Amino acid sequence: MADHLCDPIERVPEAGELVTCEHLPLAIGGCASNLAIDLTRLGASVGVVGCVGQDAFGRYIIDTLSAAGADVADIHERTQAGTSGTLIINVRGEDRRFIHAIGANGLLRAEGIPLDRVRKARVLYVGGYLLMPALEAEPLAEVFRQARAAGVKTVLDIVLPGPGDHWPKLECVLRETDVFLPNHDEAAALLGEPDPFKQADRFTAAGAGAVVITCGGQGSVVVAAGRRMRSGTYPVEFKGGTGAGDAFDAGFIRGLLLGEDLEGCVRWGSAVGASCVRSISATDGVFTRDQAEAFMREHVLSIEHLA
Repeated sequence: MADHLCDPIERVPEAGELVTCEHLPLAIGGCASNLAIDLTRLGASVGVVGCVGQDAFGRYIIDTLSAAGADVADIHERTQAGTSGTLIINVRGEDRRFIHAIGANGLLRAEGIPLDRVRKARVLYVGGYLLMPALEAEPLAEVFRQARAAGVKTVLDIVLPGPGDHWPKLECVLRETDVFLPNHDEAAALLGEPDPFKQADRFTAAGAGAVVITCGGQGSVVVAAGRRMRSGTYPVEFKGGTGAGDAFDAGFIRGLLLGEDLEGCVRWGSAVGASCVRSISATDGVFTRDQAEAFMREHVLSIEHLA
């Protein structure tokens, strides 16, 4: 999707009021796009599957991903809808506010994920699940089943479209998910449970192999195969949180691709996620592989083993 951002403003304007800022940048956005750019920066080979409109924003997304080094052969231009977009309002000292148009992302179906290419991959990541109405649970679960049968790791992240009973659509796919990466707020909204460890227990009981609950500035919680960990955060200057969760996912997946254990993957995710918040855009501040490795050599991430 296309992200329309503002530099941090002092307050949300009143009705009819104009508030100025220095920059109103256009940037690429969306879970899959952000993760693809981040992973290419970290030295991985990435292909993207998705839908955009036949408009200037769609062309911008395809061109930006291609320039970053991602394979865009499976991004399809659709005439039925415009390119998805998000207006991101940054208020100094507050979390971001989002206004979103689903657009062409609402046309993506599981049948559009090319299984012949999936079977040749090492990791299949689906981001923004639950926000795309045509990406139905059982067909997506079948894609994950076939991926796992071919030895491909399945990784899932979600975006909630608002209040509702989303659990049935999620539970079906969790049974075929190797790594589930929601944030704490999403998990709380899904389950009505504020404790991140209890959230993770519920997701693993539903079938997810490993669950990592990201908790923003409070670090992350990990539950997998009887192991329970709580990690801290790396020290960085915070400018904006847009894309930080996607950057964490990219770092975690880079760890998987490098053969890291669960703790190592969390270090990678935390380092890359931390690098993202140095910019207001979703990808501009993200480390390269060399930068990430140097950063992790210079800084220690606290990880507490609870079981």
